[in-house]
Amino acid sequence: MKKDFKDKRCLVYGTGISGKAAASLLLECGAEVFLYDENEKLDKESLIKGFENGERLTVVAGALLKDIRDKTELAVLSPGVPVDNPNVVSLREAGAEIIGEIELAARTSRGTILAITGTNGKTTTTTLLGEIMKDYAGSLPEKRDVLVVGNIGEPYTAHALSTGEGTIAVAEISSFQLETAVSFKPHISAILNITPDHLNRHHTMENYAAMKKRIGENQDGNDFMILNHDDPLCREAASGIKARIVWFTRDIKDLRWGEDFDVVYLKDGAIFFNERRIVGTDEINLLGSHNHENIMAAVGMAVSFGVPDPVIRETVRNFKAVEHRIEYVRTVDGADYYNDSKGTNPDASIKAVEAMVKPTILIAGGYDKKSSYDELIDAFPGKVKLMVLLGETAEKIKECALSHGFKEIIMAEDLEEAVKICHENALQGDAVLLSPACASWGMFKNYEERGKLFKEYVNSL
Repeated sequence: MKKDFKDKRCLVYGTGISGKAAASLLLECGAEVFLYDENEKLDKESLIKGFENGERLTVVAGALLKDIRDKTELAVLSPGVPVDNPNVVSLREAGAEIIGEIELAARTSRGTILAITGTNGKTTTTTLLGEIMKDYAGSLPEKRDVLVVGNIGEPYTAHALSTGEGTIAVAEISSFQLETAVSFKPHISAILNITPDHLNRHHTMENYAAMKKRIGENQDGNDFMILNHDDPLCREAASGIKARIVWFTRDIKDLRWGEDFDVVYLKDGAIFFNERRIVGTDEINLLGSHNHENIMAAVGMAVSFGVPDPVIRETVRNFKAVEHRIEYVRTVDGADYYNDSKGTNPDASIKAVEAMVKPTILIAGGYDKKSSYDELIDAFPGKVKLMVLLGETAEKIKECALSHGFKEIIMAEDLEEAVKICHENALQGDAVLLSPACASWGMFKNYEERGKLFKEYVNSL
């Protein structure tokens, strides 16, 4: 708790939103903080002005000096800093404990944590579950605060010290954050799916899957883990987990609930939890069968927490798509434009393509995370009529498409040109979909900026 960090010499690695929040928390706990960034041109004075208790804060930029490294007792890594970074290795060898921002939040917060990870669908599921929990909390006679935090854009550390025993934290957790988790223990966790992503960071699928499984490693028999039974790696992740398993599946087959586990499933056009009908799929506003999975995961978590079925049903009925995830923008000359900038890997873009019900022009390409695009191209028949490519991966995706016999490809210099190309080629009754299958880095600060610019360009047509 707070007293555990008093007078402790802590280094926070990274000066982004999570690094600043972690440094502020540690300062409030009475720690001596080194805020470190490898960028030697960092404006130290401007940065330090944003902190209270700044007299115990030292901003360090450029090389990590031996004197600071040897003084550090605890190093808190921002999610973008890998554990095999040479500076991190040297900190560990010098005796510093290495944790991440989510671990720091978990050590200093109170209340109940509901945590969601997975390659795709995290933001939609986290947002939906957050709305369910807020509606539930609003129906109670006693006040309960609900936080929606984590990889969704709001650092958990920014709120950890203001939490109480009744606080419910709904947290989106990435593999980067789980890499530095130690005692992090959600009461209810979920792994939505595990497909290739971030292999430039985790190197192998085995390592990546192992990071995802860490979300439930500290859970016990009083906790719950929600898992996708249709995903082979999620089924493997159940091995060794002590929490009660709640499976979700699009095809119930021979899976049956009982003393050992519960099941959320699709049947007869509705989502069920065990024998209880929760909501009809015709009442849902979200496009795509992948969103049925996201909703099933949120239902499994909410029911496990004890939220009444009517509260869940009403929230799901009213829920709209989150920004940048197959988000309808506008119709131009009879063609519908969709922003799926959150599609930062091939599997996410496959789901977006599959959700399209009209002939589609796809905008793809971006930063290379060492992904393969074969399965994305295999999803094109009957869906994608033209692909417009941009960014670092444009040639790689083009070569893959040509090898699969898909030749309707136009290259663009930037996103603005890509939108113009789509407008010139879209017919009435078509759809235009931005779903890059790649990260945004190199051309944009993040996927949010990419999505917002796409909407600006579409709205200016």
